[in-house]
Amino acid sequence: MRYLVTGGAGLIGSHLVDRLLDRGDEVVVVDNYLTGRRENLAHRAGHRGLTVFEHDVVVPMDDARFCGRFDRVLHLASPASPVGYARYPIETMLTNSAGTKNALDLAVRNGASFLVSSTSEVYGDPLIHPQRENYWGNVNPIGPRACYDESKRFGESLTMEYHRRHGVDVRIARIFNTYGPRNDPEDGRVVPNFCVQALRGEPLTIYGTGEQTRSFCYVDDTVAGLLAMIDTDSIAGQVINLGNPAETTIRAFAETVVKLTGGRSEIVTKPLPVDDPTRRKPDITKARELLGWEPAVPLETGLQPTLAYFAETLALTPAESVTL
Repeated sequence: MRYLVTGGAGLIGSHLVDRLLDRGDEVVVVDNYLTGRRENLAHRAGHRGLTVFEHDVVVPMDDARFCGRFDRVLHLASPASPVGYARYPIETMLTNSAGTKNALDLAVRNGASFLVSSTSEVYGDPLIHPQRENYWGNVNPIGPRACYDESKRFGESLTMEYHRRHGVDVRIARIFNTYGPRNDPEDGRVVPNFCVQALRGEPLTIYGTGEQTRSFCYVDDTVAGLLAMIDTDSIAGQVINLGNPAETTIRAFAETVVKLTGGRSEIVTKPLPVDDPTRRKPDITKARELLGWEPAVPLETGLQPTLAYFAETLALTPAESVTL
């Protein structure tokens, strides 16, 4: 199989590329490195099955680099953290709108199946718990997170129009909070924030009371879910949650990170940001029934290699970091 993967230098994208190459697929990666990181694919340099193009998906993919048949188009490009899309709000909106259209057009030209990585953020600050795929969400369309929330919702709608009008075999993955090695230490989300703060012995910053919840899914589990969506027949047009239904409070997560890093850091609180969701937990019934998928990696197990990655990436000396 020949794949085109947009955003292949990101956290999830680079791990997905690894899995595709390992099973013998040919992969063309498209990334403009706005928030993707070149080092995430550096270990694959020279691999005969991998081609990497620096390209912004907002620009149509219709030049000579994109010739040759693609069997599947996987659209993972987009800033995904509040820090990333706050820094690049317009770029985020264009990536998830014009960029999605360009990726869909490429799929149409090739007769390829198409997967788009959407997000749990389409549910906003949900009034329904846990969140099922048929829930339409509670999103502030003009708030500080709207550049991401609403552009992802638009991308889903556009994807379904291509399915209805052009008959494209599409799949929409609503991905919940994913963590693991290759996460950018400056990402701004809770996992890298807490891990980096704890490794440096700094206070861990909780926003609000810390009783708000998140679902943390290790990257290997998320990628396994994406592969199941790619490889499963007869699910065209399906929207499927990929996330860990084990709900964790932010305070409990902070305490876990402190424990795993030796307990040097205190926990401090700051006011809750605007539109920050109070609860987040996926209903993964569809993933279980249609894909036979559910997460397998416990939180503490996944945090061990994640913390080791951050320690190595930050080049912390023994005097500067805790012993894992």
